[in-house]
Amino acid sequence: MSDTAPLVRYELRDGFAVLTLDSPHNRNALSARLVAELLQGLDRAWADPAVRGIVLAHTGNTFCAGADLSEASNADPAAAADERTRVMIGVLRRLVEIPKPVLAQIDGNVRAGGMGIVAACDLVVAGPGSSFALTEVRIGLAPFMISLTLLPRLDPRAASRYYLTGEKFDAATAREIGLVTVTADDPAAEVARLCGELRKGSPQGLAEAKNLVNGGIVAAFDDSAEALAERSASFFGTPEVQEGMLAFLQRRPPSWAQ
Repeated sequence: MSDTAPLVRYELRDGFAVLTLDSPHNRNALSARLVAELLQGLDRAWADPAVRGIVLAHTGNTFCAGADLSEASNADPAAAADERTRVMIGVLRRLVEIPKPVLAQIDGNVRAGGMGIVAACDLVVAGPGSSFALTEVRIGLAPFMISLTLLPRLDPRAASRYYLTGEKFDAATAREIGLVTVTADDPAAEVARLCGELRKGSPQGLAEAKNLVNGGIVAAFDDSAEALAERSASFFGTPEVQEGMLAFLQRRPPSWAQ
């Protein structure tokens, strides 16, 4: 991939801005550059009156693998984690606050921080190639800031199970527990159908309807985001997280799993 090629491609299609995560070499991990381009794309779509809604899509077999741990290991852990956490909170808030419907078109793996992005979307379509997991506990962490979008969507028992075990689940399970809106053999076709339904709604009607659904989530950002950011940053640099990230990068079990 060229260093100048965008990691998030922007395309206007039938009144919808399609933002395609296009960094398959690292499984669309949330690098600083990818996050910056994603925010730019969301802001561009928000400001454009011709855009009726937004579709988040992906290339490769992974929608989003979460944080880019190779970046996380290359700087002062606590400072880098604090900056990354606050940027991620900004992305999640932008998704739930933007007054236009956001659809996720997924046919691949979703892990860690990518789960928060999925939960922040208004409609989520998952194909047969999709799988999901909250793997933070396996590197010594917990799903801190992404809980702001995940917990309001998930069945509480399911949240407890998948937060604690880190185990993988499929698209059908994701639909049953509230993470996914609909499963489809052809996610692109189903997203196109849903976009057609959304075009029947007026812009102000869609904005107010979304605000009714997401108002509590936005309020939770005001109440809890700062404390969650501090908790998240405080864990980076601890011996367990250092061991967990090193084990992940070296593709071996961490010391506590041996």
